Amino acid sequence: MDLDWNDDQRAILDALRVLLDQHAGQERAAELARDDAYDTALHAALADAGYLEISLADDAGLLEAAMLVDAVAGAAGSVSIGASALIAPALVGAVPPDPVALARAGERGPVRFGAHAAQVLVDDGDEARLVELGDRRGEPVETNYALPMGRLPDPLPAGRSLGAGSSARLRRLWRLALAAECHGAMRAAMDLTARYVSERRQFGRAIGSFQAIQHRFAECEVRVQGGRWLMLEAAHQGAPAGAVELAAGYATRTALQVFNELHQFTGAMGFTREHPLHTWTLRLQLLRLELGGPGMHYRQAARVRWGRAARGGTR
Repeated sequence: MDLDWNDDQRAILDALRVLLDQHAGQERAAELARDDAYDTALHAALADAGYLEISLADDAGLLEAAMLVDAVAGAAGSVSIGASALIAPALVGAVPPDPVALARAGERGPVRFGAHAAQVLVDDGDEARLVELGDRRGEPVETNYALPMGRLPDPLPAGRSLGAGSSARLRRLWRLALAAECHGAMRAAMDLTARYVSERRQFGRAIGSFQAIQHRFAECEVRVQGGRWLMLEAAHQGAPAGAVELAAGYATRTALQVFNELHQFTGAMGFTREHPLHTWTLRLQLLRLELGGPGMHYRQAARVRWGRAARGGTR
């Protein structure tokens, strides 16, 4: 695998960054978060530019879709980018026109975009289901995760089965999207904090010049970069079992370390509404818990590698 972007991928990223500069960003995310709102304008802009179809293009695929998810998460986009641009097209073979939520059968807690989704992809044992909500939209739930949350209708309509074994494919794609979103959020939070520690002065010096800060920041950087390579490798290989579980486990475990360290570097200010850091770090707290969290990802990776000898979880 060539870890450098080719010319086409660089062109896609350059154009995407222009779009995100116009329609996304921390200030836009903060504005939406005040009302727990979904960014319909950004979703429409991504759809109109063809980005949501990128995984279905003849000259692109999951790698480019993961690249897109990473970039939108880094720009603090408040859209269902993982489900709409990576998971649904790869699983269903088409791009949904409206927001998509992800859910696991039997779990009734709030989910990301649950109050705004028109469709839900449900992990239901062996067969995944695609549920059209129609007029039965979810109920908004107020949270501090910096993304709109909602409780889906109970019971959900039966929906359409996507075939035997489709739930396993759904979970693999879901884990790939999680790894990409975690990396995008961590990368943005790291870059923001790097600027902060280079400007914040204590004892007449920038705090980033202190060796203790440098060592801890360097450890976070190494782990974030490692998560990126695992995520890109899994996407390049087509989201195979084993690779996606390792990528998701590593990313979600790193997310907790990055959350703790960056908020120590910025002090209490990082938790305030006036400081932008929380826009990404609070999302990390949400992402790292999905699909059972890092422990479940790693247990599934062990089961793929060593079979039933690695017990402790089924998903």
